[in-house]
Amino acid sequence: MADQQNHDADVKQLHSMGYAQELSRRMGLFQNFAISFSIICILAGGVTAFPLSLSAAGGASLGIGWPIASLFALLVAAALGQIASAYPTAGGIYHWASILGNRGFGWAAAWLNLLGLMFVVSSVNFGLYLLVKDLMMPGVFHIDTSGWTWWTQTIFITVVTIIQAIINHRGIKLTTLLTDFSGYLIFVVTIILIVALIAFSPVAMDLGKLFVFTDYTGDAGGGVWPTPASDRWLGAIFPAAIAALILGWLQGVYTITGFDASGHTSEETRNAAREVPKGMIHSVFWSAVFGYIMVCSFVLAMPSVEEGAKQGWLSFPWMMDQSLMPGVLKDVLIIGIVVANFLCALAGLTSCSRMLFAFSRDGGVPWFSSALRKVSKEHRTPANAIWASATRPEFTWTQSWRQGDLLIWDNRCAMHRRDAFDPSTRRLMHRTQVKGDTPFFRPAR
Repeated sequence: MADQQNHDADVKQLHSMGYAQELSRRMGLFQNFAISFSIICILAGGVTAFPLSLSAAGGASLGIGWPIASLFALLVAAALGQIASAYPTAGGIYHWASILGNRGFGWAAAWLNLLGLMFVVSSVNFGLYLLVKDLMMPGVFHIDTSGWTWWTQTIFITVVTIIQAIINHRGIKLTTLLTDFSGYLIFVVTIILIVALIAFSPVAMDLGKLFVFTDYTGDAGGGVWPTPASDRWLGAIFPAAIAALILGWLQGVYTITGFDASGHTSEETRNAAREVPKGMIHSVFWSAVFGYIMVCSFVLAMPSVEEGAKQGWLSFPWMMDQSLMPGVLKDVLIIGIVVANFLCALAGLTSCSRMLFAFSRDGGVPWFSSALRKVSKEHRTPANAIWASATRPEFTWTQSWRQGDLLIWDNRCAMHRRDAFDPSTRRLMHRTQVKGDTPFFRPAR
């Protein structure tokens, strides 16, 4: 009875904002929490982006830098959660920006959020490829991957993304089952990894490592940050070690992101006005806490922070190789990390597709809105938006991040059509209160 009342209240609130209930509301608090927790995935950014911190200011980047980055992420989550409680729609950030700001803010937020979500899916799958290539294949299966080429990378990422799209297409029930599993998996693997690294550390525990400022930018850090901190504009303002610490924040802010997924799945969450903010804030808080303990254990388990930083992008595999933990345990943990990264990108694709669906429902995607807003009658998922989210970004990868090259991102998402919504042309987007399928945004006549 209570569930039905909550469902009726959810539908009524959605109708009051001009939308019909098209998606299936199968998610509860834990499912909403799990999808954001899975996208944050401390076993993804906490592992693959670990060199960004270690090769910046050494142990201090983790011991001091991670809590600072986490605090800012938690402030953002609290603000977004407050807004999500008032406007629980799949549009999320761009919808809120339009209501609280203006049409221009809404348009900009929509494209930035959409392109950012597409990039998250691809970047996590790229990190998954590196984990398979540099950690799982040689470390677990003893397969030489030195001959893997750009084509191997491209085929791997393509196949993985297609699998994630198929899972999303088949329905939110299957997706939530996997993201629920991901939430438990992240907790379990993280806890076991922390305990194993400390228990089987080759050196005695020295907490002082976490608060030592050392500038490892440049060659000292394996070229992760090719330009030394002292030669950057930050180096002209702060001492080199402090400038390096600021660079190291990138790991934390990169890892603890994507929690707007709780908002993007509002229309699939029961009692959304209450549960969505809880899911969002809890996902950030627990990621920050467990992530901090985990990255600190990485530093504490290193025989030498200096030697670890010299490994550059291979500092995590090197750290695992130095650990004295049993081989079977090490293999299980590595496989768990790889699976968690796959599920992280899966959840990212879910969030991205819902945002694209909502934006298309509002008529915001030139030429393709009518197709991308369609919902599968069989699975009650935004099928076209899912496949567009999986295939539309066109990424050109240079040799590799570990060689210091930039990721070239070429996305042709009709950005040149901004003139359709440019205030200078007076073709603005405005809100409607009409129930049903009327777009939230439409060009003013």
